[in-house]
Amino acid sequence: GSNKNNSANVELIIDVAEREAVDAVWPGWGHASENPRLPRGLAAQGIVFMGPPASAMDAVGDKIRANLLAQSNRVNVIPWSGSGRTIKDNVVDADTMKAATVHSVDEALASAKKIGYPIMIKASEGGGGKGIRMVNSDEECASGYSQVIAEVVGSPVFLQKLSQRSRHLEVQVLADAHGTAIHLYSRDCSVQRRHQKIIEEGPVTVAPPDVRKELEDGAVRLASAVGYCSAGTVEYLYNGEEYSFLEVNPRLQVEHPV
Repeated sequence: GSNKNNSANVELIIDVAEREAVDAVWPGWGHASENPRLPRGLAAQGIVFMGPPASAMDAVGDKIRANLLAQSNRVNVIPWSGSGRTIKDNVVDADTMKAATVHSVDEALASAKKIGYPIMIKASEGGGGKGIRMVNSDEECASGYSQVIAEVVGSPVFLQKLSQRSRHLEVQVLADAHGTAIHLYSRDCSVQRRHQKIIEEGPVTVAPPDVRKELEDGAVRLASAVGYCSAGTVEYLYNGEEYSFLEVNPRLQVEHPV
């Protein structure tokens, strides 16, 4: 059947692991591998999860929370509705989350005025093309916001400056359970079709050495800040002059063995 019936079925994975009295579970790279309910459920049964802890998944899995963490750990972030807001001790409180999001058409328009068009309106729980709109005017912003909240009902929504003519660069990281985090250098993933990577070039050659080092060091800072463990990837956009944080994939990727 579909993923929801097998490799993404957290309850089934936990049930099988408990019945078979396994010592540890490695979920591969499917949907369950990024679901914090899996490590939490396994921990309740005394089973080791071979991946990042649930707390790290919570911290970087949400796009809004991840951007707040990034800009609070000296990682460049593209102008967005949460620009300028920082957190203490890497803890994102409810008030800061609320202030970084928009909750109405009027708030979206006010935020857009500060950021400047073109803008991306995003639902933090969106994906696969749903809950995201590019807008170029107040009229498009108002209609785009309404479309986003209708497509991903109940999801927080934020605005982000559109990064034009940018390259998609990323850094692979590895971290252990004792506080050590390292990077495995960089990749250029700009060759894509339908938002899926096709060819990845490594190491990055489009950015100068000082930018590459900042990408790599920033990825390690971010991993350390959230107590990351196991393999992961920090993604960036680079427009030829400046870079900005994009998101974190809290799982093994095909690039890691490379």
